[in-house]
Amino acid sequence: MKRLVVLGGGESGVGTALLGLAKGYEVFVSDRGNITDLYKKVLLHHAIPFEEGRHTISKITTADVVMKSPGIPDTVTIVKEVRQKGIAVVSEIEFAAAYTAATILGITGSNGKTTTTLLTHHVLKEAGLHVGVAGNIGDSFAKQVASQQFEEYVLELSSFQLDGIVKFRPKIAILTNITPDHLDRYDDDFEKYIASKFRITKNQTENDFLIYDADDVVIRNGLQKRKIKAKLVPFSMEQELEYGVYIKNNKIIVKLNNEEELMNVSSLKLQGKHNTKNAMAAAMAARLLQVRKETIAESLADFEGVEHRLENLHKIGGVQYINDSKATNVNATFYALECMDAPTVWIVGGVDKGNDYTDLLPLVREKVKAIVCLGLDNSKIIATFQNVVDVLVETAGAEEAVKVAHKIATKGDTVLLSPACASFDLFENYEDRGVKFKEAVRLL
Repeated sequence: MKRLVVLGGGESGVGTALLGLAKGYEVFVSDRGNITDLYKKVLLHHAIPFEEGRHTISKITTADVVMKSPGIPDTVTIVKEVRQKGIAVVSEIEFAAAYTAATILGITGSNGKTTTTLLTHHVLKEAGLHVGVAGNIGDSFAKQVASQQFEEYVLELSSFQLDGIVKFRPKIAILTNITPDHLDRYDDDFEKYIASKFRITKNQTENDFLIYDADDVVIRNGLQKRKIKAKLVPFSMEQELEYGVYIKNNKIIVKLNNEEELMNVSSLKLQGKHNTKNAMAAAMAARLLQVRKETIAESLADFEGVEHRLENLHKIGGVQYINDSKATNVNATFYALECMDAPTVWIVGGVDKGNDYTDLLPLVREKVKAIVCLGLDNSKIIATFQNVVDVLVETAGAEEAVKVAHKIATKGDTVLLSPACASFDLFENYEDRGVKFKEAVRLL
């Protein structure tokens, strides 16, 4: 019997353990931290042995294969020791993909991947396809492969998940954009991060498709440097294309064989330039799977959006509150500020992942009337923006940040939480940050 050791007892780890069990592996789960009660119950229920609070090397290095949760860097001692013993270390995505014959759509990018993933899933589901959605969303891919029989999967894939693939091959890959993010995990080397994103197409063949943003200079340069086997399918808001998706007379045009008019940009439920791009990518993926253009247009016109991503909350005293807690990097916040059309009180800050805020200066000058810092160390934000805005305040939690923003904002303004940073200095994750922000707004 082959032995599978899972490092990390969270969603992807426990999902992989369940799949391993179903496929006849002897399974062991090891987590250096604490495993939550929810996942512990699952492991106990299935009699899967586990340890927490430590990694016991003798129990781990007897594995035939090790699945490493995406949050664990390659540089940690235990991973190095496993590799030195010649044991394969894979990601959950790699492990699970081997056990499904479903058509896989993989979506990655620095920003927009969650929205594009949920949009694509929504369109395919509305078209009557038996489709699952996983990756960084909901139940893990491995758990679904163990318990469901989906014919298609739409997977949101982070660079960390892609780092652990060997043979994983999506039929359709979508690359939304590439901007500096997570550079702390890539030795502050943007090229390493770019290479990580391009791994999504590494195993694709001439029969597969790579949908990408042709307006993104980093992607264009990346394509020139690499031999991509997949059929390239661009989308663009800046130029008409011979093949792909583009905008003409404010309409989304899909061109595979003939030019097909899909819908007016103004009919999209999600507004903003970045959302138009997300919709274009989702539309093209659906067309490649033979979904009727009428179905695509209807689905894109009624899609509600993603929690914590430019989520309109309440209007209080004529001030609109917007939760964009999912903006964990500068480019995501750039999109958010670009969408603002009222004077904005901007709540920003958290764990800095090597951010360069200078790209935001023109938008901050134009749109932001005050900055409220929300992080333990705001020195970089203060240094960048203290001479750009009249009011800059430091706060130590969501409730205080909202109260301060409420005092500063006047009728007609917008209060925007768009942190441009990770959340784990003051919060568990970006969802926790978003929920606490929403609660604080509700209490005003």
